[in-house]
Amino acid sequence: MTKYPEPDSYLPTFETVEEERTHRKQRLAAAYRIFAQLGYEDGAVGAAGHITARDPEHPETFWVNPWGVNFASITASSLVRVNEAGEIVEGEAFMINGAAFAIHSQLHAARPDVIAAAHAHSMYGKTFSTLGQHLRPLTQDACAFYQDHEIFDGYSGVVDELDEGKRIAATLGEHKAVILKNHGLLTVGTSVDSAAAAFISMDRACRTQLLAQAAGTPDDITADVARDTAELVGSQLAMWFTFQPLYDQIVKEQPDLLT
Repeated sequence: MTKYPEPDSYLPTFETVEEERTHRKQRLAAAYRIFAQLGYEDGAVGAAGHITARDPEHPETFWVNPWGVNFASITASSLVRVNEAGEIVEGEAFMINGAAFAIHSQLHAARPDVIAAAHAHSMYGKTFSTLGQHLRPLTQDACAFYQDHEIFDGYSGVVDELDEGKRIAATLGEHKAVILKNHGLLTVGTSVDSAAAAFISMDRACRTQLLAQAAGTPDDITADVARDTAELVGSQLAMWFTFQPLYDQIVKEQPDLLT
C-alpha cells in the first residue's frame, strides 16, 4: 500500500505574520482572477460576487475586493482590509460591496475556523439555486458536497442587512457550502485555496445535475459510497490540492496579480 505524508506536511508554514498575510492576499488575488476567467463575475464588475480572507494578525478583520474593480484586474495590493464595522482600515478604495460586508462579516464572526469565503452569481450556480434542491450524489465530484451543504430559502432582495447575513451564517452551520435560493452559491474554507476550489467544484456539480435531470432520470450513488467518497474528495485538504494547479497556471499567465 502506498504511504502518503501526513496532511499537515503539504500545507505551507510561515515564519512571520507578514509572510502569512502576503500569502493569503496573493491567493485571494489569484482566486479573483480565476473567477474572472471562469465567467463568475458575469459582467457585474465586482458588484455581484466577493471572496474574502481573514487577516492572520487581526482575525476580526478581513480582506476583500474594492467596489467597482473588475475581478480580472485585482492584484494583491488592490485588496482592502475591513473591520467589524465595515470600515476600510487598510488599502485604498472608494468603498466596498455592502452585500459583501453584510454576508462575510457574519460568516467570519460565526465561524472562527473559516479563513475564507467565496460567493458569486455563476451561471450554473444561480440557475440551480432557483430549484431549491440539494445537490445529489450523482458523480464522484458531486459527492464532495454530500451532507455538507444547506439551502438558504430566504431571498428578500440584495443582501444589505447584517441580520440576513446572520441568517445565512446560521443556515450554513458547520457545513462548507450553502445554496442561496434564487441567488447563487456560497462556500467557505480553512484557506483561500479550499474556499475557492469548493466554489468551482460546486458550480460544476450544479451544471452536471442540471444536465442530468434535463436529459432523463439520473441515479444517485448509494449513501454509504457517497459518504466514503465525500471524506476523500470533499475534505479541506482535497479542496486545497484542487486549487494548486489553478493557482500555478494563473500566476504563470498573469504574474502581475502578485504585486
